[in-house]
Amino acid sequence: MINIHNKKGEKKDKKSLDKHIVESVKKEEIIEKEIEDLNVKKVVEQIEKEMSKVIVGQEEIIRSIMRAVLCNGHLIVEGVPGIAKTLIVRSIAEILGCGMKRIQFTVDLLPTDITGITTYDPKTQDFEVIKGPIFTNFLLADEINRSPPKTQSALLEAMEERTVTILKNTHILPKPFFVMATENPIETSGVYSLPEAQIDRFLFKIIIDYPKFNEEIKILDQNVSLNEFEEYDLKKLLSPEKIIALQKKVKKVYSSSAIKDYIVRITNETRRKDSDYSHYISYGASPRASIAMYIASKAEALMNGRDYVIPSDVKIVAYPILRHRIIFNYEAEAEKISPDSIIKKILERVRVP
Repeated sequence: MINIHNKKGEKKDKKSLDKHIVESVKKEEIIEKEIEDLNVKKVVEQIEKEMSKVIVGQEEIIRSIMRAVLCNGHLIVEGVPGIAKTLIVRSIAEILGCGMKRIQFTVDLLPTDITGITTYDPKTQDFEVIKGPIFTNFLLADEINRSPPKTQSALLEAMEERTVTILKNTHILPKPFFVMATENPIETSGVYSLPEAQIDRFLFKIIIDYPKFNEEIKILDQNVSLNEFEEYDLKKLLSPEKIIALQKKVKKVYSSSAIKDYIVRITNETRRKDSDYSHYISYGASPRASIAMYIASKAEALMNGRDYVIPSDVKIVAYPILRHRIIFNYEAEAEKISPDSIIKKILERVRVP
């Protein structure tokens, strides 16, 4: 016997689903049209202005986070404790209208502490998935080098595929998804260096130094120890949907054949063996560095109010992109040769179009 009521219910559910899809597509089209007419440079300036309510200085990391988000990439930061890394991510997530979670990496942290687990519920007599803190828009992986490689690798699938596998099921992460990992450069015992395969997945590596003298005086009056975070009243300037539309807009920024040639020549220069600095380099940058410079230079151009890339855009993004991709040898370490000094020489050697 045919169950007429079930068929009617199925038709109703299908109509409801179709209506939801149509509404989602229409909303997406409206947002994309709105973003098409948006002055991105002005929006970035507004974000920087809002961030200045909470953060003193640190302009480079704020711009780098914005650039990484626009590129749909990730960021690794090296810096001493107490220079507002957590506060920066929390503030920018609030301004961009996104969710944010923080994971403190320790030696006993397990991969399931990050991704989540499947557990049995006696009440429902069924298994349910308890999702981990990785299911968010902005994830701060604090002191990632304190955990062993097994735990660090839990981020690999999420960073590259934007998915997480729990038991046999694959779960899609929220969009946008951005990871900012921090490394503590002070301690050498009880830390695990990130494998090259994992560190290469970060779009940028940023070095944060101590604030300037005048900035530190201002920090005394503006620090969050004296005020609650909510008291800063940060405005939400964007939303996850608008960020996704901006990421699409970045891809449309024009990059000429001369710029593409310039990017590849920079990457190739890191692999040469006949320069005055090549004896410091064990391995040059991979093609992933070229891809990173290609997309990041587009984001930099858009953030500066242009829909085309110029050589200075490539030069700006070259430092944070190549900093962790050029593998230096023990001779460079013994002579305290900084990656930035070598990158500067590489950029000076490559002819600008």
